[in-house]
Amino acid sequence: MSEAPEHVRVDDRLAHWAEATPDGEAMTYLGRTWTWREWNDRVRRAAGALRALGIGRGDVVSFLDKNHPACVEISLAAASIGAANAIINWRSAGDEVDYAVNDSGARVLFVGQELMPTIEEIRDRLTAVERIVEVTPDGADGDAYEALIAAAEPYAGDPAVEPDDVCLVMYSSGTTGRPKGIMLTHRNMIAHTVNAHDGWGFEPGDKSMVSMPLFHVGGSSYVLFGIYDGVPSVMTRDPDGASLAGAILAGANRTFLVPAVLAQVLQAGPDAVKLFGALKTYTYGASPMPPPLLRAAMEAWPETDFIQVYGLTEVAGVVTHLMPEHHRDTAHPERLLSAGIPIPECEVRIVDPATLADVAVGEEGEIWLRTPQLMKGFLNKPEETAKAITEDGWFRSGDIGRVDEGGFVYVHDRIKDMIISGGENIYSPEVERVLAEHPAVLEVAVIGVPDDTWGEVVKAIVALKPDTAATEQEIIDFCRDRLAHFKCPRSVDFLELLPRNPSGKILKRELRKEHWDGRDSAIV
Repeated sequence: MSEAPEHVRVDDRLAHWAEATPDGEAMTYLGRTWTWREWNDRVRRAAGALRALGIGRGDVVSFLDKNHPACVEISLAAASIGAANAIINWRSAGDEVDYAVNDSGARVLFVGQELMPTIEEIRDRLTAVERIVEVTPDGADGDAYEALIAAAEPYAGDPAVEPDDVCLVMYSSGTTGRPKGIMLTHRNMIAHTVNAHDGWGFEPGDKSMVSMPLFHVGGSSYVLFGIYDGVPSVMTRDPDGASLAGAILAGANRTFLVPAVLAQVLQAGPDAVKLFGALKTYTYGASPMPPPLLRAAMEAWPETDFIQVYGLTEVAGVVTHLMPEHHRDTAHPERLLSAGIPIPECEVRIVDPATLADVAVGEEGEIWLRTPQLMKGFLNKPEETAKAITEDGWFRSGDIGRVDEGGFVYVHDRIKDMIISGGENIYSPEVERVLAEHPAVLEVAVIGVPDDTWGEVVKAIVALKPDTAATEQEIIDFCRDRLAHFKCPRSVDFLELLPRNPSGKILKRELRKEHWDGRDSAIV
């Protein structure tokens, strides 16, 4: 491959490959394929279009759709002019979209055609949005996005853009139950791209399958791998079996997916298992991998390299990895329960959350991280940023874990009550806030319980007000009317009173105990 210069902006490598291998395949999506020259031209035209709409350095645009190359194009185009793309979870309910778009301050909103009804319902509340651009899945006639970039003058980018300019805003649940906008810079994203796929570089002829949702850091960070190395990407709109199979048949042989997808493949029968055996690398993370599922996958695909990753949006994605040789190390089978070792440029400390002193090797504490991948901060929330990042640059992850004598990191629990289901982060206070509004609910606690497919799913434990009644389905439906379905409980238990400690705090550990006893509760 052509030697590429060190780059400062996240879009620089795209421009390099457009010059070095202009006719090489860059991106394939729903039957359309663009070369590096064509894809770079689209990004440069998107940058010109944003400038014509008045977007410049320090501004924010937003994207709401299922996976689509246009989202990557807008991210790169905005970055090239010093702006940022705030990518919104397309599965969000209208109120959640309203909050994120307004919080980001987005002036231009790109919306997938099938999600326009959601935007029409809340349009009058999107006070900062000056222009809405509709995007069709397949670039059909009448696609407003395609018309916008076709009519635009290409723009190579603003030379004043700095490495510490924010280029991406990802929304993740926060301590108040409302999502927090995580500001990621060019420096963050480039450092992640270089370090997070250390040890498993692409080879000539490889293709990268991009199926993680782009609203997730695992999608928007992973898609940069192919761009960095000049390797073709095959993007799927959905991570369903048919789409993934189609990508593999199109030559994709390296990917990053949540464990739930792997479970679905193994359950789909011998033909699906055989097809997925074509993958050279299966990187997994973003949710717990049940050990029986991992063992079954390693047995089904003996020639596939498995890589487990652990990370957070606040550090642009991956900070530790369990490499292929660790997966099949018969001398240390216990390491399959670990999250691996730190990636390059990442420091890890295990700290007593009460005393803030480092604990001894092997003892549990809060995982602290220091890395050039660390976010610039939480958008519009300087106090929350100060709580999360120490003065000397350590990020307090909120996860409890330990490090063994070999340097392997084990993630056991979460200080924050985050539930990770199928790769989706669900913050329990957000769900509790909604359920507490039910007229029959006296008090409620939301926990994650183990699930063989999704790693864990949401359960609500409810105490009802005297002389009231509610069924499990009524509680679930109440939540589904107000939140994205993936955040809502799959089951509801009813208690007369919830267990509390002497200070009145609900003892969630006691509520979890009966569900997790005898099972591995490590998160990966």
